Amino acid sequence: MPADELDSSRENSANHPPPEDKNVIRALTGFSTRSPWKVIAVWAVLGIFLTVLGQPLVYRVTETRSGAFLPAQYDSAAALKIAEEKFGARPDDNAVTLLVARADGGPLTGADERRVGAVAGELGSRRVEMPPPTQEEPPAFLSEDHSQTPSVGPAMTAPDRSFGLFTVRLAGNSLDPGLQRVYRAFHDRAEEAFEEAGMRTGFTGGLADVTDTADAEKTTQTVVGGVMVGLIVLINILVFRSVMAAFVPLLAVVVVGGAAAGTVIGGAVITGIKLDPSTPSMISVVLIGIGVDYFLFLLFRFREQLRSRPEQPAREAAAEVSARVGTAITSAALTIVAAFATLAVATFGQFRVLGPAIAVSVLVMLLASLTLMPALLAAAGRRMFWPSRALKRQPAEGAASRFGALVARRPLRLVLASVALLGALAAGLAGIRMDFGQGGGNLETPAAATAAEISRALPAGVSDPATVYVTARDGRALDPAGIEALPLALGTVDGVGRIGPTTLSEDRTAARFDLYLTPGPQTEQARDLVSGPVRDTIAGATPAGTEAHVGGTAAIFADISTAVGHDLRIVFPVAAVLIALILLVLLRSLLAPAILMLAVGLGFAATLGASTLFFQHLLDEPGVNFVLPLVLFLFVVALGTDYNILISDRIREEMERPGPARAAVARAVRHTAPAIATAGVVLAASFGSLAVNADPSTRQIGFATALGIMLSAFVLSIVLVPALAALLGRGTWWPVRPGGARGRHPGRSQASHPDQDRVPA
Repeated sequence: MPADELDSSRENSANHPPPEDKNVIRALTGFSTRSPWKVIAVWAVLGIFLTVLGQPLVYRVTETRSGAFLPAQYDSAAALKIAEEKFGARPDDNAVTLLVARADGGPLTGADERRVGAVAGELGSRRVEMPPPTQEEPPAFLSEDHSQTPSVGPAMTAPDRSFGLFTVRLAGNSLDPGLQRVYRAFHDRAEEAFEEAGMRTGFTGGLADVTDTADAEKTTQTVVGGVMVGLIVLINILVFRSVMAAFVPLLAVVVVGGAAAGTVIGGAVITGIKLDPSTPSMISVVLIGIGVDYFLFLLFRFREQLRSRPEQPAREAAAEVSARVGTAITSAALTIVAAFATLAVATFGQFRVLGPAIAVSVLVMLLASLTLMPALLAAAGRRMFWPSRALKRQPAEGAASRFGALVARRPLRLVLASVALLGALAAGLAGIRMDFGQGGGNLETPAAATAAEISRALPAGVSDPATVYVTARDGRALDPAGIEALPLALGTVDGVGRIGPTTLSEDRTAARFDLYLTPGPQTEQARDLVSGPVRDTIAGATPAGTEAHVGGTAAIFADISTAVGHDLRIVFPVAAVLIALILLVLLRSLLAPAILMLAVGLGFAATLGASTLFFQHLLDEPGVNFVLPLVLFLFVVALGTDYNILISDRIREEMERPGPARAAVARAVRHTAPAIATAGVVLAASFGSLAVNADPSTRQIGFATALGIMLSAFVLSIVLVPALAALLGRGTWWPVRPGGARGRHPGRSQASHPDQDRVPA
C-alpha cells in the first residue's frame, strides 16, 4: 500500500471507529440520529409536562428558614427545635412587623391606642382570601390556596410614643407568589382600615421584606433575562451567520432545563427533601450555560465535518460528530456531577441538597446532549446553518489559526505570560476576609424605610430579636423566679439594648425571652455579639439543672458560618480527588490530568484573588461572601474543566495523526478555540446575569463566576493548556503516547492533510 494511502487509512481508523465498537454513547447518538423526530417529540412532551408541573410545586418543597438546614448539634438548631415543640412555632410561620402612627405626626394618646387596638383586633378576626394569580405566575389549579385568617397581636410602643408596633403572622412559603398576594391583600386592607382611624401604617420584616424586594426587582430581572437571552442569540448569529443555529440551541436548553428542574422538584416531593430557595434558580443558570456550551461544541464540529466531507449525508455526519464529541461532553458533565455530588458529605443541609440537585440536573442535560441535540442536528441537517454559505467553502485562516500557530511557535512565552497573569490575580488573596452578611442589598423599599424609622426610636433588632430558650435537664416545670438571673445577666451585655418579658410554655417545662440587639440582626456585629458575649454569658449564668440555647437570625448565621468553614475543609479535597480520577480515566494519562488540575487550581486562586481585589479593596465591602470560595471551586473548577477536556481531547486526537506535536497543537487550537471562546462568553453571560441582583452575596457569585469562566476559557484552555502541550509534545500523554512511531516518521505523505505538519509563520 502506498504511503499516502496508508496514512489516510490510519487517519480514518482513528476518526471512524469500527462498527463493532458499540458503546453507550454511540448507541444513544446513533438511535437519536436515525429517529430524530421521535426523540424530539419525546423531549418536547417531557419538557413541557415537567416544566408545567414543577413551577407551582417548587414552593411546596423549598425551605426558607436557613436554620432548618443546620445539624441538630448547633445551638440555634436546638433553639429552633424547642420553639417548635414547646411554643408551637410553625415551620412556615412568617412574622411581619406592623407600624401604626398618627397621620398628623403627633404622639399616640390613650384613646389612640384603644382605637388602634380595636382595628388590629378586627383585622385579626377577618379571613383574607387569596387573590387570583397574574399571567406570570403558576396555573391556579396547581397552586396551593393560602387564604387564611392572620394572627395580629400587640408588640410594643416606642418610648416617645411616636408609633406602636404589632406582630402579624401569616403561614406559608414566603417565596410563594400566592402567599405574597395574600400579604398584599392584608396590607391594603390594614392600610385602609387604619387610615379611616386617622393613622398611617408601615410594614417590615420577614414576608414584607421578601415581597417588597420581589416587587422592586421584577422589572430588573425581566430586563436582565431578556438581555441575557438576546446576547446569547446575538453571539450565535455572529458566529454561525444562521438564524436556526442561533435559536435552536437556546430553545432546546430551555426545554431540557424545565425537564431537569421538574425532575428535581418531583424527586423532592416524593422523597420529602426540602430544597433551598436558591436551588431552582441556580439549576436554571447552570443548565442554560452548560447546555448552550454543549450544543455549541456539537455545532462547531458538525459544521467542520460538513465542510470537510460535503458528499456525506447530514444524518451520517450528525451521528459521527455526536459520537465523537459525545465522549468529551460525557466526561465534562461527569466532572461537574462528581464535583457537586461531593456536597452530599457536607454537614450544612443547604449544601447537602444543592449538590445532588445540580448533579441530577446535569445528568438530565447530559442525556439531552446525547439524544436531543444529535436529533436536532440530524433533523435540520445543512439547514441548521441557513442562510450562511459557509458550508460551501473552507474558511480562510483567521484569528484562531494565527493564534494556534503562535502557540506552536512560542509556547514557553505564553506559559510564562499566563502564569504571571494568574499569579498576579491570585496575589489578591492576601488579606482576604470572609463576609457572613445576608440581606437584600440597598434597595429603597417601603419595608426598608419602615425598618429605618423603627431603628431611630428602638434597637435595630426589635423587628427580628434573638431569643433565649431555657429548659430543665430533667424535664421538670420551671419557676420564672428561678431563671431570673439569666436575663438580668444578659441585660448587662454591651449591645443588648432591651430584654423582653419571660414567657413559659403551656406545660411550664420551657421558658423564653427576647433579646433586642442594638445592631441589626443580619449584621456582622450582631453575629459576633451572639456567638461571643451573649453565649459566653449564657454559659456562665444559666441556673444549675437547666440549659439555655439562643436562636434567631443572628445566632443562625453565626452557626452557619461555623458549619460552612467545616464543610470547606472536607469538600475541597474530596472534589479535587474525584475530578482527578475522572480526568485520569478520560485522558488515559498520568501527566495530563496533573497538568489540568494544576491549571484549574491556579485559575481558581486567580478568580478568588481578583474577586477579593474588586469587592473587598476596590468597592470597600466587608469582604467576600462566605459561600463564594465553595461556589467558585465547584463552578470554576468543574465547569472550567469542561473547556480543558475539550481542548485536551482534540489535542490528543490531532496527535494521533503523523506529524510534529506542535503542528497537532496548532490544528487543535485552530479548530477548538472558536468553540471554547463562544461557549465561554455564553456561559459567562449566563452567570453574569446574577451580578445585577440586589442581594450582595448573589451579586458577588455572579461576578466572580463569570470572571472565572472567562479566565478558564481564554487563559487556561486556549493559551496555557495548549502551550504546555506544545512544550511537552506527545510526552503530555505519558505513559501512553498517541501516534506511536508515526509521530516520529520523517517521510510520511501530506496527501490526506496538507496542513498537518505545517505551522504557519
